[in-house]
Order: sequence, then structure tokens, then C-alpha cells
Amino acid sequence: MTTFEEQTRVHAFRDDALGDHDAVGLAGAIRRGEVGAAEAARDAAARVAAVEGRLHAVQVHLDAPAHGSGSGALAGVPTFVKDNTDYQGLPTGHGSAAFAPRAARRHAPFTRQFLSTGVTVLGKTRLPEFGFSPTTEYEDAEPVRNPWHTGHSAGGSSGGSAALVAAGAVPLAHANDGGGSIRIPAACCGLVGLKPTRGRVVANAQGRRLPIDLVTDGVLSRSVRDSAAFLAAAEQHWRNPKLPPVGLVEGPSGRRLRVGLLVDSPNGVHSDAGTRAAVTETAERLERLGHTVQPVELSLDPHFTEDFLTYWGLLSFLLGATGGTLGADFDRRRMDGLSRGLREMYVGRWRRTPGVLRRLRRTREAYAAGFRGLDVILSPVLATTTPPLGHLSPAVPYVTLIERILAYVAFTPVNNVVGTPSISVPAATTTSDGLPIGVMFSGRPGAERTLLELAFELEADQPFRRLQDA
Repeated sequence: MTTFEEQTRVHAFRDDALGDHDAVGLAGAIRRGEVGAAEAARDAAARVAAVEGRLHAVQVHLDAPAHGSGSGALAGVPTFVKDNTDYQGLPTGHGSAAFAPRAARRHAPFTRQFLSTGVTVLGKTRLPEFGFSPTTEYEDAEPVRNPWHTGHSAGGSSGGSAALVAAGAVPLAHANDGGGSIRIPAACCGLVGLKPTRGRVVANAQGRRLPIDLVTDGVLSRSVRDSAAFLAAAEQHWRNPKLPPVGLVEGPSGRRLRVGLLVDSPNGVHSDAGTRAAVTETAERLERLGHTVQPVELSLDPHFTEDFLTYWGLLSFLLGATGGTLGADFDRRRMDGLSRGLREMYVGRWRRTPGVLRRLRRTREAYAAGFRGLDVILSPVLATTTPPLGHLSPAVPYVTLIERILAYVAFTPVNNVVGTPSISVPAATTTSDGLPIGVMFSGRPGAERTLLELAFELEADQPFRRLQDA
């Protein structure tokens, strides 16, 4: 008899070329000749096919795997690119039904950096419209489902990538983060999600043209060493001379850190019981490991949430006004309810834009003040545990939907505004349905090494729970 857990959980782990390897392990097996890159791509494609009918994570498949640099640190590792980033020859749809996407004429700069690590691209993953939502759901299409429980969200906006990685279809996948879109799906799907410092990887084409660049690219992975290996390999392609190099982080540091503990959001949102427990238990583990943990206050401007929401609306307004560059048939009336609601909200607030930008730019001062005497800040990723599908759907009336989103996404946007790094790591699971709960470590600008070393230490102390063993 099939159990309820077997009906709601989906994974593709099996005895094939990928096995239980993470990306570093698979790349090593390929280098040693134990596995061929073509064999790994073939078996990954078979895994994707086995779960896609239930997860709905893939936007478009490549007709044949596209192998990256044969000399990169991740050479031969099968992966996917998120469908808001150009990959030559494939359409870039941005998760939107407002236009018919055309094939990209060239790779985006980040795509070239990603390929330089040696990965093999199998296709592109789904995201909510223009990456605005913290869940990958649509008004008139199947949502991306969480492989830990298919009745729940996989997070957003990098939900398609998260679902494939968590399910074991590929070891890691491209993601990007403009308000939490790497860290949110990592928390929902039990993954590691590092949002790098602004400027750590090549600039995102969309963000570069905005008054405040919120978006940073990266990956979602099942192990800390995969996220560390990606960042080190990406630096081999291009490194920002204005930031200290990260290099290859291979394990914990002996340095003991001063950790600030933030359980409730600076904007007044209280985290739920399961989330609070995960964060406080992580704080206790850190103290047991010899770190110093103390409560911290992050005194953001009282207008921060409304200012971020107004800026979010500006982005939707600009997309509605310039959507013709995406496709000649672009029709902003076909944008989903969240996008339309954000745009209409901004139209009523546009005169506030100068003040909004001024206050958001000053957030870095409050962030720096909160870090005085500290090395990192520990907090929730999200204020509540992963919601069921439908709770954050763009079909929900905008006024209700935006209230729900702001009560959920209460911690991650600060790092996007300030441009600082933060990482989500698995910490616990819910008692009712076994869904992952992530916690977040945030650092000063350029502090990726510190965050990765700390994540390595937690992973070594208590290995992350794996879906195939749940």
C-alpha cells in the first residue's frame, strides 16, 4: 500500500551515474573517468523526466545537452538555467503569459560565467512572473510543487531550480535573488542558498539599469561545498577587484564568531513557533560549538517595508511600460494579478519615488550599525513555515495577497537593498508534515567566506536532512 508520505514526496535518487553525488562529488568522478559527462547528462535527463510530471519545474528542455568548459571545476555536472536569464537559442519567458518569448541571440554575461565552471546545461527552469513572487505559481498554469510535499510551495522566484535540485534530478542549478529568490526556495526545499555580495558575480542585465540594483545571481545546491565550489569557479572567470577574493572555501574555520540573534523581523513581523524554534535551536548549537550569541536589534527606517513595496511596484510599472522590448506582442493587461496590483499601487505613489530611493539607500547605515561588535547575524529566512499552494497564488485578490506576502517575506529584502551576502541553510523540519525550515546568516559586504565557513561547520556538526532519507 502506498503511504501518504510516498504520495506527497517526490525524488529521483537512484543507482545511476549521478547516484547520491553532489556537484563536487560528481565532477570528481567525471575527472577520474569513473563516470562520463555524456552519461551523467543522460541520467540527469532521465531523472528530470521521472519527476517533471509531478513537479512542473522545467520551462524548456535543450534538444541536446550543452557542455560548458571541459576544464572548469564543475566540468560535466548537469544543471539548468533559470528562465529569466538569456541562453543563446532558447526563449527567455520570465514566467509571464504577457508575451510570446523569442529565442535569445546570445548568452547573458552571467550565463557565460556559469558555463565557465564547466557545467552541462539541460534546459531552463520555471519562475513566477518576472520573479516578483515568493512562490512559483500562476493564474492559469500548474504551479511548481515542493518535492518534500507536493501540496506546498517550492518557494520563489527560483522555485523550478529548487524543486529539481531538492528532488535529486540535478546536483545544483542557477538561481538569482532580488528580494530573497535564492534563499526563499532554499528554505522551502531544504537546500543551501547563498546570495552573494552585490558585484561578486557579473552584473545582472536587468538590475544594472535600475536606480538600486537588487539582483544577484548564484546557485541552489544540496551541500555547502557545492555553493563554495561554484563561487570559487566563478571567480576564475571574473573577479570584482573592489571586493576581497573568496577563493575556495573547503571547510569550517577555527575562528569563533560573534553572532547576533534576530528572531523577529525589524519591521515588526513576528516569526511563527516552528521558525522561532529552528532559529533558537541553531543559536544553541552555535554556542555549544564555541561561538558567542547575543540578541541584536536592526533599527531599520519605519518606512522600509512600504518603501521596498513601492520600489517593487516601480519595477512592475517599468516592465509594463517597456515590455515591448521582450516581445512585439507584449500586453501588460495579460500580466498576472500580483504584477498588475504592484503596478497600480505604484501609479498612486509615484511622487514618493525620490524619498523612497533616498531612504532605501540609507539602509546600509542602519545595517552597518547593527553589525557593530558582530561578525554575522542569525535570523529566520521567512517569518513562517512553507505555505500550501494557493495561499500566495497570483489569483488571490491583490490586497489580501500583498498582506500575506509581507507577513511571509519579512527578513530577506534588507540584504538586497544593502547589497550584502546572506546564506540560507537547512535547520529543522516541521512536525506536522516534515517540510524543511531554513535559517539565514547575513554578513558584511564581501563576507562570503565567513558565511560559507560557518555553514560548513553546521553541516559537519549535524548533516542536513536528505529528502531520499526522509
